[in-house]
Amino acid sequence: MGILDTYRQIVQNVLREYVRVQYAYGKIQNEVVFDREADRYLVMSVGWHDAKRIHGCLVHIDIADGKVWIQRDGTEHGIARELEKAGIPKDQIILGFHSPEVRQYTEYAVA
Repeated sequence: MGILDTYRQIVQNVLREYVRVQYAYGKIQNEVVFDREADRYLVMSVGWHDAKRIHGCLVHIDIADGKVWIQRDGTEHGIARELEKAGIPKDQIILGFHSPEVRQYTEYAVA
């Protein structure tokens, strides 16, 4: 298995754990959306809280140019740390939700 296949598997495994998250309020569930051809991976939160519709992206990760790009991270503790613990090196993770000017001050790759 090549490194990109390994990254894909790690991303999918980490994101699948978010399907198990039970919300303390409302009838909300998380679901994963994997586009393996385009290397896009999402966790969507869908449901209802009282009369309010909930539909939004909790996590969005792309794999591009051999790097793991975190485009959106709405998790409590940070998805980057989870990916790192699962085996993706910091220098292969880009916090895409930060501007390029700010990325240099993070612990992760700049691009």
